Amino acid sequence: MRTALTIAGSDSSGGAGIQADIKTMMANGVFAMSAITAMTAQNTTGVTAIMNATPEFLAEEIDEVFKDIFPDAVKIGMVSESSLIRVIAQKMRQYKPKFIVVDPVMVATSGAKLISDDAVETLKEELLPIATVLTPNIPETEVLSGMKVTKNEDMVEAAKKISDTYHCAVLCKGGHSLNDANDLLYRDGGYRWFNGKKINNPNTHGTGCTLSSAIASNLAKGYDLDTSVERAKEYISGALGAMLDLGHGSGPMNHAFANVSRFMEEAPAAEKGTHYSGTTKSAADGTGTGARA
Repeated sequence: MRTALTIAGSDSSGGAGIQADIKTMMANGVFAMSAITAMTAQNTTGVTAIMNATPEFLAEEIDEVFKDIFPDAVKIGMVSESSLIRVIAQKMRQYKPKFIVVDPVMVATSGAKLISDDAVETLKEELLPIATVLTPNIPETEVLSGMKVTKNEDMVEAAKKISDTYHCAVLCKGGHSLNDANDLLYRDGGYRWFNGKKINNPNTHGTGCTLSSAIASNLAKGYDLDTSVERAKEYISGALGAMLDLGHGSGPMNHAFANVSRFMEEAPAAEKGTHYSGTTKSAADGTGTGARA
């Protein structure tokens, strides 16, 4: 079984970050491993607290993965501190994984900045030049290219600037009222559009994490970059199209939409409840006795 490592923050509500990455990787047929950069207290309505890992602990996490199960691909998500970015870059140079997918999480869909200017500069200097492919959204593309992106031609020009600067492939993600989820892959002086139909689903929490993890998973399995992007877009369309609706804000997608297994079946109505050997009572009863079956 192929393997992939995600280096990102934890989302306690399960829709984005490490949790979305692991779900995506397993759904795309690779064994998922993780190195957590930060713990977050959040749900579908927002983030209330963040606790970053120390650089020393993050280095230990990455070391222990690579020393035992060397990943076939690495996905790197949000990292908010310069010291942590430097650790990740140093470890990538040390271990030299074949594929490094960087989702340069800097700007939220709302336009709010998620990391400091200092961390952005460290990201540019240390991490982006060693990436296989970057997956910025429109606001992040504007930050990395230094230009405004308002039409498809701007996406091409901006992606070229980023690719020429950091010498890697760039998947500039559409949306953000610019087009119907059409993404542009630029590399080696050429580009290709990956057209997608915008799905009318307000629950889009974790789409960026999911897309980059799906790309990393397919690279790990031996697909070329174009095919990996194509398969990743198809996967995320299915996850959005499943129309999962959880929480009071922008909810998560159904990462397991394509999983078919008897282990996913709900209990028949007659069997639902808490079962004990001897006496069976509903969980609400609180009166059942005996060992849990």
